[in-house]
Amino acid sequence: MRLRPGAILGGALAGALVVGGLGFAPAAEAQMPTRVGTCAATTIARIGTRFSDTLARPKGDGIDEGTSVDLKNGVYGVSYAYVDAVARSRVGDRVMTCLVLLPTGCPRGDDRGKMYTTTNLRTLDSWTLPDSQHMCGGA
Repeated sequence: MRLRPGAILGGALAGALVVGGLGFAPAAEAQMPTRVGTCAATTIARIGTRFSDTLARPKGDGIDEGTSVDLKNGVYGVSYAYVDAVARSRVGDRVMTCLVLLPTGCPRGDDRGKMYTTTNLRTLDSWTLPDSQHMCGGA
């Protein structure tokens, strides 16, 4: 798998500014962004860990269940680490999510590895997470 440098942040910010200036469709109608640099307004549907629907701060014993977040428009983000910006969010918060990376050179039918930057419009915190625990061609 190869990643296209330069398309990660610049395109997303430009897309966010353009979309932000034009207004958003209602969150229920928002679609998942499909092109790098495109964004969509939606809401948080679920916040949890990789294994449960409840996000828990790591206990310090070296065991971290990570973070996962589902958006109403179908975007999913996951991390092996605890993500503070997601933890400060609430189900129902309005967010803007932008597709910032599409992997290339993936095996046919393996579309894992899309990366999204999401900004919570209540807290103004942002996070960038992949849509899978493994990139395309991985485990």
